Amino acid sequence: QVQLVESGGGLVQPGGSLQLSCTASGRIFRIRAMGWYRQAPGKQRELVATVTSGGSTNYADSVKGRFTISRDNAENTVYLQMNSLKPEDTAVYYCNADLVAMTTWRLGDYWGQGTQVTVSS
Repeated sequence: QVQLVESGGGLVQPGGSLQLSCTASGRIFRIRAMGWYRQAPGKQRELVATVTSGGSTNYADSVKGRFTISRDNAENTVYLQMNSLKPEDTAVYYCNADLVAMTTWRLGDYWGQGTQVTVSS
């Protein structure tokens, strides 16, 4: 079984910072890309940022210049440094990984359980 476990969410004031982390574990052969998505109440899940195994990154326009995604390939871990947080960043943040598990030997899409980020004064 493959698991993605997130940590680092919480309550922060506008303008503050938080760092999320997510570690993939289990019978993993190779991880192609990892990323973060978020879902606010009443809205669809949306892309926040992704990073490939080679280090190429992609960001939603709404977080460019404020959020930074990084990855530790050796630890199968992805981080999201969030600075200058705004109330509209409030959402459940989900970790995602495109990976080949040894149980299937096929590329699959895996998700974490989500972590709440609330930006409020």
